[in-house]
Amino acid sequence: MSNLAQAFARSTRASASARPFVQPPIQRPIDRPLRRGFHSTRAARHGGIDRPEPGTGIKVHFKDAKGNLIKTVEANEGDDILSIAHEYDIDLEGACEGSVACSTCHVILDPEHYDMLPEPEDDENDMLDMAFGLTDTSRLGCQVQLTKELDGITATLPAATRNMFVDGKKSTHH
Repeated sequence: MSNLAQAFARSTRASASARPFVQPPIQRPIDRPLRRGFHSTRAARHGGIDRPEPGTGIKVHFKDAKGNLIKTVEANEGDDILSIAHEYDIDLEGACEGSVACSTCHVILDPEHYDMLPEPEDDENDMLDMAFGLTDTSRLGCQVQLTKELDGITATLPAATRNMFVDGKKSTHH
């Protein structure tokens, strides 16, 4: 019998009467913090947004493709345009629910406010390439986070969207 087989036989005989296996603590240098490898999403994506008290929020104007005002709403700093639209029942789809996997929350921003935003990330640009009616000031609504400087921003909804979601289900923001 090989050494490995003998060791296995001893361990299986002993395991019936031995205590359960306890994982020894991980040894790491004290000066290095423990890193955890997991991903989290913003809390705003898991329960909607809170409406600010009237007159205290950041104003967002939503217009249709013809330039007609749909609604002016107020939101809080840190809210994104997609969540705001869903909160106020504005017809901005967001099929991927803000995970940057579609272009259905495509909005066209006014140039003044567009220039205040950080440059879009590569994944947003990839999705914008598929957007219907792309312009120089197009962004995904799920990626535009409001700041006080964006007070009075106008988001114009395009005439149509391209939804790659095959069964035609319209998503709901949860």
